[in-house]
Amino acid sequence: MNKQFIRKASMYAAALIITVGLFSNSELQAQEIDMLIKGGHVIDPKNKIDGKMDIAIKDGKIFRVASDIPASSAKKTVNATGLYVSPGFIDIHTHVFAGTQDPGFTGFGITDGFGSVVPDDFTFRSGVTTVVDAGSAGWRDFYKFKKQTIDNSQTRVLAFISIAGHGMLGTVHAQDTTDMNPVATAFIMNEYPDIIVGIKAHHYRGNDFTPVDRAIAAGKITNKPIIVDFGSSTPKLSIKDLFLKHFRPGDIFTHTYSGSDISEKNPGGRESVVDENNKVKPFIFEAQKQGRIFDVGHGGGAFVWSTAINSLKQGFLPNTISTDLYRNSRNAGMKDMANVMSKFLVMGMSIQDVILRSTWNPANVIQHPELGHLSVGAEADVTVFNVREGNFGYMDARGSVFNGTKKIEAELTLRAGKVAWDLNGLSGPQWNAVR
Repeated sequence: MNKQFIRKASMYAAALIITVGLFSNSELQAQEIDMLIKGGHVIDPKNKIDGKMDIAIKDGKIFRVASDIPASSAKKTVNATGLYVSPGFIDIHTHVFAGTQDPGFTGFGITDGFGSVVPDDFTFRSGVTTVVDAGSAGWRDFYKFKKQTIDNSQTRVLAFISIAGHGMLGTVHAQDTTDMNPVATAFIMNEYPDIIVGIKAHHYRGNDFTPVDRAIAAGKITNKPIIVDFGSSTPKLSIKDLFLKHFRPGDIFTHTYSGSDISEKNPGGRESVVDENNKVKPFIFEAQKQGRIFDVGHGGGAFVWSTAINSLKQGFLPNTISTDLYRNSRNAGMKDMANVMSKFLVMGMSIQDVILRSTWNPANVIQHPELGHLSVGAEADVTVFNVREGNFGYMDARGSVFNGTKKIEAELTLRAGKVAWDLNGLSGPQWNAVR
C-alpha cells in the first residue's frame, strides 16, 4: 500500500470524524428544549392565551409559548392533542401540617396531627402544584411545620399562619384571645416572608370580632391579607359588619357557599351569603366590588348546592376556588381540587373562568404574582388535563347529589419542569416488545 493512498485515506477519515462531530453538535444544539408539550389547548389567563399552542420547557422554566414549535428542537415531546394545558393549579385552603402528635384536646388535631394530610399524596394527581396551608400552625410551632412539611415536600407549600399561637391544635386554643398576639405573629411572618402569605382567624365562638381584629393588626404590620373561617358564635355575628367594618380590600372570606341563614331554628353558626329565599344579599356584591375576596373552601361541611347554585345564577362568583383539604374532607364530598373545580364547571361556569380562579386569581390574592401563569422565564408548574364527557354525580357537604356531564381529570402535572404525575404515561417512552 503506497504512502499516497494511506495519506488520502487518513484525510477522508479525519473529514468523516469532523463531519460526524459537527452533526452531533448541531443535533444537540437543535434539541435545546428539555420538554415540549405540543398541540394542547392552552388556557393562561394572565397572558390572555386561550387556544392551541405549544409549551417549551428548559431548565425547569417556561422557555417558549408559540404555535407549531418543531418537535426536533426538543429532547422529549408530549402529545397534548385533545387536552387542555394550564398553569399548575393553586389551592389556597388546605391543611398539610401532618404528624403523629396526640393533641389531648377535642377539636381539630390539625396541628402536627392526623387531621392534616401529606401534601404530595393529594396535590399532583389533581393538577395542583402549590398549596397554601390555612392556619394549621401558629407562631409557636411554625418552625416545626416548616422543617417537617414545607422543607420536605415536592409540592410548593405556602401558609397562612394562625392568629392563635398554637394554631389548630384544639378547639379550646381558638378561644384563647390572650394567645392571639399580633406582634409575635408578625415577627414570625417577617422571618419567613416568602412562605407566610397572611394570617388565619378561625373557629372562635365568642360574640365579638377579637380574632379578626388581632389578625388584621398583624396584617397591617406585615402588609399581608387575612383569611377568615367565620361563624361559630351563637347568636351569629354579622357578615355584613365583617366585610364592611372590619375587612380591608384583599382580605379573604372562606367557606363562601356554606350554611343556612339565620332563623329561630338556627340561631347560631354561619350566616349565609344568601337569604331565606336564596337571594344573594345586596351587601355581598358591594363587598366584592370593594375588593373583599370570596374563597370557596369546600371542606367537609362548608359547601351546599342551594347556596352555590343560586349564587352563581345571580352572578355572584367566587374569586378563588379551593378545597379545605384535610382528613374529614378528602374522602367525602370534596375529594380533591379537580373535583371541586368540576363542580363549578357543571354549575355553568366556563372552563376559562374555572382556570382563572384556580391559577392567576389565587396567585394574586396571596401576593405571589410569579405563580399562576406560563410566561417565559416562569417556573414550569404546568397541568395538562382532560375534560371528560359522561354522567357524573357530585356531592355537597350534606350528601346531596348534583349530576353533570363534565369532569376535570389531571393527565400530567409538572412541578418546576419535572414530571410529578402522569396518569396515562404521556411523558414516557413507548415500551417495545422487541427489545
